[in-house]
Amino acid sequence: MKKYKRLVVIIFVLVIGAIFVMYGRKMLHKNKYKRIKTEYVFTAIINLGCTSVKQQGASNTCWSYTGNSFLESEMIRMGKEPVELSQVYTARQAYLDKAHNFVRLHGGLTMGEGGQLRDVLNVFRKYGAMPRSAYSGLRGNQTYNDFKKMTPMLNAMLKVLVKTRPLKPNWEQAYSSTLDAHLGEVPEEFEFKGKAYTARTFADQVIGIDPENYIGFASVTDQPYDKPFVLMVPDNWSFDSFYNVPMQDLPDIIDRALQHGYTVAWTTDVSEKGFSWPYGIAYVPEKPFDNMSNEERKTMFVRPTAEKKVTAEERQQAFDNWSTTDDHAMHIVGLAKDQHGKEYYLAKNSWGKANEFRGYMYVTKEFVKYKTITLMLHKDALNPLLRARLKI
Repeated sequence: MKKYKRLVVIIFVLVIGAIFVMYGRKMLHKNKYKRIKTEYVFTAIINLGCTSVKQQGASNTCWSYTGNSFLESEMIRMGKEPVELSQVYTARQAYLDKAHNFVRLHGGLTMGEGGQLRDVLNVFRKYGAMPRSAYSGLRGNQTYNDFKKMTPMLNAMLKVLVKTRPLKPNWEQAYSSTLDAHLGEVPEEFEFKGKAYTARTFADQVIGIDPENYIGFASVTDQPYDKPFVLMVPDNWSFDSFYNVPMQDLPDIIDRALQHGYTVAWTTDVSEKGFSWPYGIAYVPEKPFDNMSNEERKTMFVRPTAEKKVTAEERQQAFDNWSTTDDHAMHIVGLAKDQHGKEYYLAKNSWGKANEFRGYMYVTKEFVKYKTITLMLHKDALNPLLRARLKI
């Protein structure tokens, strides 16, 4: 009996010790993080209306989250009460159209979950929109979107399909049924604030935007400036055109829009070492990452530091060698300055609130010049001189 009691005491001591070790490690990590916490101090210059930060979950639908966040801010700008729109409805309808293009091109199209900002407007124009309360894309006990099983299944289905001769006439129904199985059936009609709507009537009567009022921009050196061109990136599966402008016009367009109350939807590359989601900072380090010391790498987001001045040639080279790719989309909703007076764009992300600035990023203008893929905004936000140049 004494041996048994002694054994119980030993086990108890070991368990308590293990708990203290685990807790101590957590506290050490927490304190270590606090010791290197960012020293950036931001002061808002412009902060435009937007809805709350969302979480796209395990789905590569940042373009839909950003595009719909942009439409929600447009409702605010127009004096309407904003509605959280269904990002998954937009993505689902885009996937249908992407599948059509894939089949039309006999499989000669990149299939995946990605897209471009103009896809949101294309879906709005063709199908309408829904509030998230009517169609969330969540099944059972799901709390966030997860497309890891759905996408490979859809892609495998299409790859088999394009090998058949003649093409099976009912493939669209089978494809839609697979979407339904993972995301739920799209309601033909739903209720919103006591009134029945379809996706079309909801888009027209509640949101009330005209897709023709919005314009997209990109910047490349191998196409004529001030003219539209088809941007050759994999996610531009719809082959939409964007106006080509010089690199320096990109921050000028954003600045003018923000100053006049218009937010901007933005696609960019986030693979750079100068982009940190945990710290909520994106900039272009003056010294290449590979040339930094270990200490410099550890503290590169701790405090404001000097930036490299990027040229149009460097921007184009990064685009051509795939250092810059169409990785991500965010919603630019404001402008701020740090403690030294340097200006940054405030970008709303769709990765939840688990970063230093509760889901937002502070992005330098140099980063925007270097890593922007596209911009989308209302054409009334443009400088009249630029509109005259573009003849719009």
